[in-house]
Amino acid sequence: MTGSIVWSLVLAIHLLCMTYWIGGSIYSALVVRSTVGLLDPGPRASVLLQNYTRFFKGLWQVVPFSLISGWALVIHEGGFGAVNWTINAMQLIGIAMAIVFITTARGPFLRARRALRPQPAIFDSLRNRTALMGGLGLLNILIAAMAHGM
Repeated sequence: MTGSIVWSLVLAIHLLCMTYWIGGSIYSALVVRSTVGLLDPGPRASVLLQNYTRFFKGLWQVVPFSLISGWALVIHEGGFGAVNWTINAMQLIGIAMAIVFITTARGPFLRARRALRPQPAIFDSLRNRTALMGGLGLLNILIAAMAHGM
């Protein structure tokens, strides 16, 4: 009984992390960007930078926890060779999402933070990369739903 509670908690951690990662990506790419379009360019850049700073700060914790909890669940089920192809596909997409996040945080986001006046193009790059993370996350949700039916 205790073992099942532990694995239920690991799954809950995994799902909460993915909710933050995917939901935050979609919110940031679709809602925040269109909302700040109502602001003048100076405050717009400031609000966008604050949004990405807070979101990425959370992702630095969420990304490792989501990957580690996913790997733990796979190992619990017998390893990568024992699980359905959908689980391995989700793993691959999760790693791709992590790579997109790290290259975004260390690339355009870092340049935006260091810039005296970040240009709109850098925020377009951040939005596109964040939208890519959200899209990959939605693909992972679809694959998870397929795995459930198998």
